[in-house]
Formats: sequence, structure tokens, C-alpha cells
Amino acid sequence: MTTLPAGLAAVQDAPFLLDAIRAADALSIIARGFASPAAVQTLLEAVSDDDQVLSIAAVQALGQVGHDDAARALTELLGDDRPFLREHAAIALGARAPWPDAMRPLVSGVTAGGFPTMLHQRVLRNWGTSAPHRVSSAIDEALTGTADADARARLLDALSSVPGAAATRTLLRAAGDDHEPDRSRTAAVAALGGRAAWSRTALTGVLEPLALRDDEVGEAARLALFDLGVPRGRRAESAHTGLTVAQLFLHADLDRELSRAGAGDNGGIATMLVRLGDALVAQPGVERVLTMSRGSAGAALETFSGKLSGHVLIPVPLLSDAVTAAGAWPLAVAAERGIRRTLTAVDVDVVHLRMGDVGSMVAAEVAAELGIPTVFTLAPDPQAVVQALDMTGALSRRTFGTADEREHYWFRIQLVHRLAADARHCALFPRPELRNQLRDLLGIDIDDRPGRFTVVPEGIDLSVIKAAKADVHTHRQEPALLELEQLVAGLPAERHGLPLAISVGRLHRVKGMATVVQAWAADPQLRRRCNLLVVGGDLDHPSSDEQGQLDEIRAVLDEHPSGAAGLIVPGHRPNDVVAHWLAAAALGLGDLVGEGGVYVCGSLKEEFGLALVEAIAAGLVVVGPDGGGPATYVEDGVTGFLVDTRSAHEVATGMSAALDLVRAPGDADRAARARRMISERYTVQAMAGTLREIYAHTTSAMRPAVLS
Repeated sequence: MTTLPAGLAAVQDAPFLLDAIRAADALSIIARGFASPAAVQTLLEAVSDDDQVLSIAAVQALGQVGHDDAARALTELLGDDRPFLREHAAIALGARAPWPDAMRPLVSGVTAGGFPTMLHQRVLRNWGTSAPHRVSSAIDEALTGTADADARARLLDALSSVPGAAATRTLLRAAGDDHEPDRSRTAAVAALGGRAAWSRTALTGVLEPLALRDDEVGEAARLALFDLGVPRGRRAESAHTGLTVAQLFLHADLDRELSRAGAGDNGGIATMLVRLGDALVAQPGVERVLTMSRGSAGAALETFSGKLSGHVLIPVPLLSDAVTAAGAWPLAVAAERGIRRTLTAVDVDVVHLRMGDVGSMVAAEVAAELGIPTVFTLAPDPQAVVQALDMTGALSRRTFGTADEREHYWFRIQLVHRLAADARHCALFPRPELRNQLRDLLGIDIDDRPGRFTVVPEGIDLSVIKAAKADVHTHRQEPALLELEQLVAGLPAERHGLPLAISVGRLHRVKGMATVVQAWAADPQLRRRCNLLVVGGDLDHPSSDEQGQLDEIRAVLDEHPSGAAGLIVPGHRPNDVVAHWLAAAALGLGDLVGEGGVYVCGSLKEEFGLALVEAIAAGLVVVGPDGGGPATYVEDGVTGFLVDTRSAHEVATGMSAALDLVRAPGDADRAARARRMISERYTVQAMAGTLREIYAHTTSAMRPAVLS
């Protein structure tokens, strides 16, 4: 048997951070074979090391050592001065049997908010299975001493996963208490919808009067009553032969008009899921697509009260104001409740998960419990980020834990591996050196099981682009085009008639919008050649990420004040409006917008880059990042230019080259060639066809008729 010192040495001697994390997984397996105080002491010595990766690895291994001293040590680590060790101690405790002395600090951690709330709730949920009374008592005690509404809501969320009469009585008491703050009362009410094993008279006696209220509590009560009427497990429905596919992105505000595209976290994936759902139900053998995203309890109840046929947008009430994907971890309980509602109310055949976030985490768990297979779109995120930071020295063994507290790299890396391992099939983004990247970054050799992996390029709805170009050609008085004319008309007269450089996306640091502005504003010659249109962000109510980019853009203009004369930052716009603006940038628009504009993507990384594909389809020469998905479809020097988007100078050089290329001989042939490439390979209909085959294969053992 391999010794613990040897396992620790493998972590310490690993050449790169990702190798060290993989070695840490091996160390945890080794630790399962030890059950002595000496083993605990060996690991505790590593915990105190300055190598933060080694410290985390040792904490994780403590969770596997079969001795009470390990539980005592992890309980003490819940109060460590280093926050990242506190978080990993909680994760490690979740792998062990309930430890009474850890109850109070774990419950206290639930009230803290943020990522730790989710970690501590999940440990208590696991322990509640075998020690429900202990967990219920600890949470009850904390509720007695806590008046803050948000903290109480988090505690009640934790209690909602604990079985037994004691937990139900506390939830009933909070739900029925008129003095309970609405925020926490709503959490208790929502939780009662999952207590069907309790007395129905007691539940409805509290919920039915509340359901008459015209507020958030009332909405939650009406939805809880609906939940109590849904049988545990998958509801028997009228016979149907076609597939029902569920997909989700909880961090978006989805509607048919895509009116929130580009605001908050409503990026390319949000637009793609709406278009893809419509394309999937047009495929033979696919009967329904359920696209889940955040929404209100009232909207969810309205949706489930109607007929769920075709492509349905299903709201998942998160009982919270809109938050970013990174800030959504403490909403895991509400997310699980909403996802469970969908997967139990409808006979779902397959669930498609697309990223290592809180929605995918809980959806995978609910799907496994209900016996529903999953498909996972596998990408090396955050592995690629960790590797890049490791290579540049921005992240090291001595700083990893501090960064991990903020970005949760370790947890997300393990989550991605778990989602991939449990999925019946994995979809892959096209990218250069795909096999090598997955092997080096994820430790996955796709050649070992080739039938389990399929490359699936994302796609766009070409009809939207074609319609927009037709409107520009015919000078149709479309509201989108009139608005663009007004925006450009607001610039100084000498800026009228210049081509547009356009960039579309979320205002987030990873999208590099401030870098694009810096590239353009700092280059006088580039400023003279074109105006810059940056589309994205909620300017009226910016998130912290959006505000950060707006502040950086203002700083750029403070340094280069003449740039303000040619810069337009209108905020986010619906996808249809963006399509018209892309077409106008390519073709020109009257006397205000010159033809021959370009598209610029300043993203630090793009797994695929749908906005770039839309721009190419519109006839624009593009500038994009020199890695990831864009490198598979941007023909460098022909349809666009791939640059190091970390450098504003490189982005500016790419923009200048793109403007030159538009005016070079043969531009019409170039644009036609690019459009053919998009039409043949990157439509949402082609994507839907590939996914339909994956879904049919994934479910063939359960539903052979779907293959016909």
C-alpha cells in the first residue's frame, strides 16, 4: 500500500498546479486505507505547510481517514484563520459520518452567505439522512438566536433537506408566523412543498390561507401546494413516442424576444438555448424541449398550469434578486427545488448540462436520483484558466488557496470531472488540438471511449441575419435601424459616414470590452478610420461586473478624451436588434454609417463564440482571440484575424488589419466564402440535428422507438 508521505510527495513534486490537484485526488484514495492518529498527524503537518495546494490536499485527505482524530481535526479547521482551509474542511467533513462537535460551526457557516453557505448546507443535508434530529436541533437553536431575515432564510433552506417530523414542525412554525420576515417566511413556505410525507392537513392548513396573499409569500404558497400534488418520482403522462429534452442555464432571464441579451449573465448561451430549443422540436423524434432559467414563483406556477408542449421556457424560482453565475452558489437549495419540480412534473428523457455551475450540479443529482440520463458539454473550464495563470506565474502554490477562496477552482474542477464521469455522453466544443487539450487539462483520453464523445459546434439562426440584411438592403424603416441612425447622428458631424467597428457581449472582464475600447481609443489612426459601437450591459442597473467594465471604459476616455467623439455605448439590445446592427456595419446605413465595418471580440477566452459566427454570417471581417473555438472557424488573414486579446495593442493591430482586408481586392468573394462556411457548418439547425442523434443514442436502451 502506498504511504501517506509518498502521496503527499506526489502532490508537492507535481510540476504544474493541475497535476498537483490530480495527485491530491490520488492522495485522498490512499488515505482511505489509514485509520490511525499517526496518519492524522502526518496530514496535519502538511496542512500547516506554506504550499497552499499541499495544505488543501491534506485537508481533503483527512476526510477519508477512518479515525475520530480526523473528524476532530477537521472540526478545528472550520475555525482556521485561512478561509480557504475552512471551506475545504467543510467539504471534507461532508464525506464523513455526522460528527456532533461540528454541528454548531457548520450551522454557523450556513448563515455566512456566499459559497460557504452552499458547502455547509450540503454537509448538513448529507448528515440529516442518518442524524436528522441532531441536525434539526442545531438549526433550530441557530434560528432562535438569529433575527436577520437572510440568515434565517439560509437556515430554513438547510432545514428543508432534512427529513423528519422535527424539521417539518420548524418549517410549519416559520411559515405560519406572521412575525417571520417575508424573506425567510418565503423560504419556509417553499420548503413545505417538498414535505409530502407529512400530514397533508397540517401542510394545507398553513399554505392555503397564505396562498390567498398577493405577494411573494402568496406566490410561494400557491407553488408549494402545486408541488404537494405532484407524485414523488416521475409523473405518468399520456403516451408519447418523441423525446422530451431538458436543458438549463439558471443565470439568465429568458424570453422569446431575447430582450435581456447582453445584460448581466445573459450572454451567448442564453440566446443559443432559446434558438436551439426551437430548432430541436423541429427535429424528427423530439417532441418537447424544456429550457429552465431563473424566474418568479408566479411565473413558474403559470407555466405548469398550462400544457407543456413544444419548446417551453420554464422559470426556476431562486427566491433571490438576480445574481451572477459566480454568486449563485448559495441558491443551490432553491435551484434544486425548481429543477426537481420540472423533472418530476414531466416525463423527461434526457437532461443536457452545459457547465460546471450550481444549476448543473444540482440538476445532475436530481437526474441521477430519478434515473434520467444526462449529456454534458465538456470544456476545460476552469482548468484552462488555472493552467494559463500557472504558466504566467499569476497563480502559484503559495497563492492558490487565496485565489481559490474567490474563484472556487478546486471545487469546480472536481465538479466538471464528476459531471463528465456521470454523463451518458459528452459533447465537445471544436478547438485546435482538442485531444491533447482534454488529456493535458482534464486527464481524459477521448480515444479510450470514442463512442462517448461527440464534437458539437454551436450554431446560429441564419434566417435572423438574412432578414436583417434584407432590411438594410431595402432601406426598410426598421426600429432597430432607425435607432442606430439616431445613435450615430448624435456623434459630431465629422464622424458621420465612417464605418463601424462593433463589439457585442456581456460587460464582464472576461469579455474584454474595456480592452477593445482601449485598443481603439489609444490609436489615433484607428480612431480616424472608424467609430466604435460597444453593445452590452445593463446601464440602468449595472451589476458589479458591469460597473467594473464601465469604470474601466471611463478611465480609458479620461486618458484619451478625444475617443469620446466616436464611441457609442448604448447598453444591451435584443438579439434581433443586434443582427440589424451587424448587417448595417457590413453594408453601411445611409449617409451615417459607412460600409465595410468590422467586428471585434476582446474576450480573454471563448469556448466557441457565437457572436463571432453571427458577425461572419453578416459579412464582417472579425477580430477574435487566438485560442479556443474561434481558431477553428476564423481563417486567419482571410475571414478575420486571431490575436492575443490580453494585449490592447494586439487588438488594435487586428482591427487595423481587418479594416484593410475589407478594402482589399476580392472582398466580395471572401464574404461569400465565409457565409458558405457558416451555412454548411454552423447553423442552429445543424447543431440540433447532431444533438438529436446524441439524445436518441443516449436514451435508446429505455426508448427504442425514438430511433425510428
